[in-house]
Amino acid sequence: MSDTSTDSVKQRMQAALTAAMRARDEVSMSSLRQALAEVAVAETAGAELVVLSDDAVLAVLAMEVRKHHETADAFVAAGRPEKVDRERAEAAVLEAYLPAALSEADLDAMIDAEIAAAAADGATGMKAMGKVVAAVRAKAGPTADGAAIAAKVKSALSA
Repeated sequence: MSDTSTDSVKQRMQAALTAAMRARDEVSMSSLRQALAEVAVAETAGAELVVLSDDAVLAVLAMEVRKHHETADAFVAAGRPEKVDRERAEAAVLEAYLPAALSEADLDAMIDAEIAAAAADGATGMKAMGKVVAAVRAKAGPTADGAAIAAKVKSALSA
């Protein structure tokens, strides 16, 4: 599997799928096939076929990882521990393609900076929430958890 900087995320995933098939790695095969299928759906979703950028592919992967974590949590709640391990393993396979997540301190600092910028523009309190969340999500990248960002911004603005 070539892992050079010129390969796109999708190309690296396809190469990893081929390697997983040769190694008969069921977990990797399943998660990569599912993720590549979701990328293909996203590419064909509009009126015409488009090739997704790496950022768009990463956004699709982040959604898939989130789905696996939510499914694992549902299996825990349902008392199905044998299914939990597989879901977490599949999420781990896909997480390898995502950039490192922002630390809580970095995210808090980014939120504080955007709140200050919004206040400088005259938007204060909860009226600034939409502007601040949009700015933080743009800076944090496509893999950032929007719900977590919104919750942190809301608590910071209401404090």
